[in-house]
Amino acid sequence: MQRYFISEKKENLTSRITITGDDVHHISRVMRMKPGSKLICCTSDGQAALCEIEEVNDETAVCMIIDWQTADYELPVSVTIASGLPKGDKLEWILQKGTELGAASFIPFNAARSVVKLDAKKAVKKVERWRKIVKEASEQSYRNRIPEVAEPYSWKELIIASASYDVKIVAYEESAKNGELANLAKALNESHSGQTILVVFGPEGGLTEEEIKQLKDAGFTACGLGPRILRTETAPLYVLSAVSYYFELSR
Repeated sequence: MQRYFISEKKENLTSRITITGDDVHHISRVMRMKPGSKLICCTSDGQAALCEIEEVNDETAVCMIIDWQTADYELPVSVTIASGLPKGDKLEWILQKGTELGAASFIPFNAARSVVKLDAKKAVKKVERWRKIVKEASEQSYRNRIPEVAEPYSWKELIIASASYDVKIVAYEESAKNGELANLAKALNESHSGQTILVVFGPEGGLTEEEIKQLKDAGFTACGLGPRILRTETAPLYVLSAVSYYFELSR
């Protein structure tokens, strides 16, 4: 069953949904759907409806709502992944796989050791591509919501934004090297369904001691992620998997 996301909220819909944009091409040309074909439409507030296509042309697909679904495929906690800008396509990997694993949002940021530095002009096209990646990953992984992807933050903006989160964690390789193994489990154990969790990861060279100090001063807990040192694109997936196990599989 194909899944498509729309901008409307459930409360603003009655009996029909109109799909526009690139999704219409996918419906009519790629999937070759016709009147009578069924699909899932997800609203911007995370609700999903089983629909049947009534009419489809080059610009719109008009769908009749058959039934609102009750299944919720989102994590019980809202996890934001903040990644120091890495080289190459590593961030795209984090976005795609992080979406599959349930991340609620992503914040790329310019860290002291980030080789890649994005100014506002360069960021526009990058962010457009990043948001397309998470949209497609959301459709593939049966998400109820598309994760938000922020334009790259400065270090100062990241610290300021962190104040609004319930739980704040920074993955720190020095903690792992020193044998610290309990802080991540403790942070999850003290978290509750419905809370917001921000997890910060450094770029390839890691975070500096000064950056770690500023994060700790802002209320972050430094956590090792097991005895092995993980790559910048692997560490977020480790944490999201741990969150899923703790809140979804071990209950």
